[in-house]
Amino acid sequence: MSVSTETRLNRAASAAALALLLQACGGGGGGGAPTPPPPPQTLPGLDDPNVYSANANASLPGATEAAAVTQHSLSLGGQTLNYQATAGHLIAREIGAAQRPQAAVFYVAYTLPGANAATRPVTFFYNGGPGSASVWLQLGSFGPKRLVSGVPETTAARPFPLVDNADSLLAQSDLVFVNAVGSGRSQAIAPFTNRSFWGVNEDASLFRDFIRRYVEVNGRQASPKFLYGESYGGPRTAVLARRLQEANLPMDGLVLQSPAMDYNSNCAIFELPRVSCAGYLPSYAAVGAWHRLSQQVPTDLDAWTIQARQFAAQSYEPAAQAFLTGGSTTPALWPQLANLTGLGANHWQAQFNLPPTYYRENLLPGQLIGRYDGRMLAPVGSALAAEGDPSSTWIGSSFASAINTHLSNDLQYRNGSTYVLLSNAIQVWNFSYGGRDLPDTIPDLAWTLQQNPRLRVLAISGYHDLATPFYRTEQDLARLNSNRVQVRNYPGGHMSFLDDATRVRQKADLVSFYAEVLAARGAAAGSGPQRQASAAAPQRPYPDQAGALPLPGFKRATPEPEFQAPMRDPWVPPRANLTAPVKAPD
Repeated sequence: MSVSTETRLNRAASAAALALLLQACGGGGGGGAPTPPPPPQTLPGLDDPNVYSANANASLPGATEAAAVTQHSLSLGGQTLNYQATAGHLIAREIGAAQRPQAAVFYVAYTLPGANAATRPVTFFYNGGPGSASVWLQLGSFGPKRLVSGVPETTAARPFPLVDNADSLLAQSDLVFVNAVGSGRSQAIAPFTNRSFWGVNEDASLFRDFIRRYVEVNGRQASPKFLYGESYGGPRTAVLARRLQEANLPMDGLVLQSPAMDYNSNCAIFELPRVSCAGYLPSYAAVGAWHRLSQQVPTDLDAWTIQARQFAAQSYEPAAQAFLTGGSTTPALWPQLANLTGLGANHWQAQFNLPPTYYRENLLPGQLIGRYDGRMLAPVGSALAAEGDPSSTWIGSSFASAINTHLSNDLQYRNGSTYVLLSNAIQVWNFSYGGRDLPDTIPDLAWTLQQNPRLRVLAISGYHDLATPFYRTEQDLARLNSNRVQVRNYPGGHMSFLDDATRVRQKADLVSFYAEVLAARGAAAGSGPQRQASAAAPQRPYPDQAGALPLPGFKRATPEPEFQAPMRDPWVPPRANLTAPVKAPD
């Protein structure tokens, strides 16, 4: 080809390109239709079109199972774990022939792809409330990410940074964080409403049905299985483990984090204490020592709390019972109680069966002591004290902002509805259970231990927790009289894992517990219940669908408060406000 010929061709091509460009811009006098814009770019992950609500009477017209799946890595103990995060919904259906869809349950799972499902444990985490989302455990305890809160100090910058968690349990187990109906973005499916599952038995049964579905969808029938419940999540765990055992899906290990196993034994449940507050006395001793108010400031917290337990059992408990029965007090104990707890003798004279709210409000004049963590305090009248518990106010806003960022940016799950950290479920919760107005779930745990010889239990508490005191938990669990139940106590509050030093110790004890459970499981290999559960065939394909599905695209959701009730778990509102859950018609 000659140079002149090539030049003419290049000029022609340039002219044609210019004509096309002018036409696309509406110029060149061609008068043709403009080129349509390119389709909008589709983002990776999941755009969930549903509108979720925490309202008691809310329900979804329908739902489909869907999730965002992303890949991540975590350096842990000198090794790199390549893990998968799954954020979305599974449909929990009733047990039985009808298998009515009950709720779309929102969960986040962190798993190791390619691991042997027959030997790789899976742990289901949930908080309490009742009405709480699982965000506190997900971003505070042993997931692959955690918030740096600086607890018990209140000097860190907020919002807290979200960092890789060097104390994650991901090397030991897959981790599934489950949100109760009406929290997070879990919601009932019509004809059920959220309130249909706001009761002790209804809630535990719904969690059972979610776990059944997760196990089925992910082929985890043969996996070692653990439950990890905090606060009200403790009694939920006792009832849930029983419901799973009855459904032929036995658990291998239960972790009870700061549990309220028997609401009837915790004096703070009642507006005026109707039972002895002796279960709190060792916690008062720990808190008083932290603030250097006890007459003997101990150097060994474990030894100090042993002494406090002995005094509570031998001296204070009998005197408190006598006070409750006949109104008589024991003046000789007032100065001893003051020396032990740091609270003046005049207060013990005024209120001998002394509840934790009184202790928190009077220990340090002008200061309010934390409920979830008695080491934390704030000046009365300050913003940190305004909601009644500096230890919960300190962390709340950071957890709220972090979960939304983590879901949308890291896990690529997007939805326009409010992530509700705490619904108002507690205001209408049906606490009656087992023939009593308030739940005592120790009998459920005893039954499950008897039915499942390989089951092991680990109870974890913080010495400075003034919501679910460690000594009261020890007393409740002692009723089991079982060598398969372990108790571990640490410096810290209700969420003991927020304390950096304690979290390391707690992680080590959890690793040992998992190893013990797996060893017991190996010794019982071939037992009937596990083989039957392993052989269960999937009943419904994935993804499951129910009811009328929404059209694609985001819907405008009405914003709801992220916190709809005080963070007071465990707590029971005045009984006049309580009514039973409303079950959907048959």
